[in-house]
Amino acid sequence: MLGAAAVAVCVAIAFGPGADLSADGRVTLAVFAVATLLWMFSPVDDAYVALTAGLVLVVTRVLEPDVLFGSLGEATIWLLICAFVIASGVSRTGLATRAAAFFVSGAGTVRQLVHLTTAALVISAFAVPATSGRAALALPVFVALARALGGRRRVVLALALVFPTVILLSAVATLIGAGAHLITAEMLAHATGERIGFVRWLLLGTPLALVSSHVAAELILLMTTSRADRRIPVRVGAEEIGEAAEVRVTGPLTEPQARATTLLGVVVVLWCSEPLHGVPPAVVALIGTIVTVSPWLGTIRMKDALATIPWTLLLFLAATTAMGFALASSGAAAWLGRAVFDPVNGSGAPPAWLFLGVVVAVSTVAHLVLQSRSARSGVLVPLVITAAVGAGISPAAAAFASTAAAGFCQTLPSSAKPVALFHTVDGAVTYTSRDLLRTSAVLAPVTAALVLVFALLVWPLLGLPVR
Repeated sequence: MLGAAAVAVCVAIAFGPGADLSADGRVTLAVFAVATLLWMFSPVDDAYVALTAGLVLVVTRVLEPDVLFGSLGEATIWLLICAFVIASGVSRTGLATRAAAFFVSGAGTVRQLVHLTTAALVISAFAVPATSGRAALALPVFVALARALGGRRRVVLALALVFPTVILLSAVATLIGAGAHLITAEMLAHATGERIGFVRWLLLGTPLALVSSHVAAELILLMTTSRADRRIPVRVGAEEIGEAAEVRVTGPLTEPQARATTLLGVVVVLWCSEPLHGVPPAVVALIGTIVTVSPWLGTIRMKDALATIPWTLLLFLAATTAMGFALASSGAAAWLGRAVFDPVNGSGAPPAWLFLGVVVAVSTVAHLVLQSRSARSGVLVPLVITAAVGAGISPAAAAFASTAAAGFCQTLPSSAKPVALFHTVDGAVTYTSRDLLRTSAVLAPVTAALVLVFALLVWPLLGLPVR
């Protein structure tokens, strides 16, 4: 059935309307459409689909082999590789759990507990790449909190929803927060020459991450707990969190923890001060990697660190970046962008709020058909960039807004790995699909509205104009 649909798509594109689309454009569009179809409905691995699509584009001579293979050597890919190695070294020492215990053990009320947890999760976005890695590190902390809260079921439900929600929404704070961010940065650079680097992404994304995470946490708290639940004091000891994670979280820092703290601090400071010293973030990350796996100063062996890198994700990022280049260079993105967005553009340039509103709305609901965050950016960003140029909107502003909005993906247990991870803990279901749908019905429009407000009012003040 799916194979027949894919063939039908290819035939329709090859012989259908679109006289102004070149032969290369038709091939690219057909490959792009089939890949999207497989990402949406096929059980085949996303990376396998992306690599196959890239191979077809090379074989049909739409794409040069150097473009496909060279995309794996992009600086942003190396940045993510090195960030995973550094994060694995930090995680091995138990420093992340210790930091989380320090934050949440100071809570005296349910509201304080929720917002301190939120703050700790937001901060973790600056040190641990990708949402799935942060979720895995945060799970023992949640288990310890759930045990300490005992029979307070509604409070535990609130925390179970807060953890994956904040992990997903706060990822927009950094370039390494999600693979989708790297796809957006590379596609934007290939299509327009404008690059959103690590520091610029940090400046634009951090305010949104803070606001959206705390707003979502507060809304979840209000929707899942009663006033009586929130009035009862809470007390969670750091020792309880340490016991659940099997990590020492009290007393002086261990020697590996002290080394990891120093390394992480230096790396983050160098990342954030790139305009002052001029050393690219990928080079800083590579230096941090060398130190992390050093036999004398490191905290993890090279073999163990490399085992933590999601190579499948990296191959997927490289292949989708190459696909995005093919869409732009063949004219397929421009043709498809006109087909999709001309009704919005109308006879002239649409108001910025209308164009960005459509982009944000489509990107927000896209997770219902494309579960992979990276696949969503791979599909949406080339179209958004091209359509933005035709509408007189800044491609960087439109692409960044689309990527930020696509970070909302917590409607179903299968919508994102963090949501699935916290859905069942120790064999017990923490929240049901109905709980997710109920909270998503409120959070989706709120987070979409926040992205639109930032795109129109806040980001222009931070150097990302709408036009």
